[in-house]
Amino acid sequence: MATDTAQTSPRPMRADARRNYERLLVEARTAFTRHGTDASLEDIARRAGVGIGTLYRHFPNRTALMSAVFQGEVDSLLTRSRELLAAPEPCRALVDWLRAIVAHASTYRGLSRALMAAQSDEASALSRCSLPMREAGSTLLARAQRAGAVRSDVDIVDLMQLTNAISLAVEQSPDDPELADRLLMLTLTGLKASADPGRD
Repeated sequence: MATDTAQTSPRPMRADARRNYERLLVEARTAFTRHGTDASLEDIARRAGVGIGTLYRHFPNRTALMSAVFQGEVDSLLTRSRELLAAPEPCRALVDWLRAIVAHASTYRGLSRALMAAQSDEASALSRCSLPMREAGSTLLARAQRAGAVRSDVDIVDLMQLTNAISLAVEQSPDDPELADRLLMLTLTGLKASADPGRD
């Protein structure tokens, strides 16, 4: 018996619903940039010209809205990770990608903390958004490890948490524009295979 695929495919949005969705994303992105990820959802809905109920119909919670807002940036980071696979220095390529993550997370106050929390909550929309990031990072990390440039005991989950922690530190120190690079260079020192315990 043939399966009715129409029953399992998501229904396309009506034109007015699509406009509301897009306006909510625009206003949310603006609010998160100006006020951080704890910006008022009621204000976002009001600026988009809809009621809070409409916002929740599209985005059942704050993390779902955050995930939708950041999807474009995530896609750019994934594209960047693929480009870096051709870089001649695998360890430098990995650190360059981590630097791009820090720059992204630092754009929105509160995002780093939310991403750190999402690591332990697989049901979170942000966690589902971060999974392809983790896979992209694993590929860059494995390449650097195969080249003998990065310690074999480095794990991508720990590395992503460390990167989020650096982003949080940068967020808390807006008057120190060099902080991210200093912390990433410390990370690079710790990643290098020459720092592997037991190696000369």
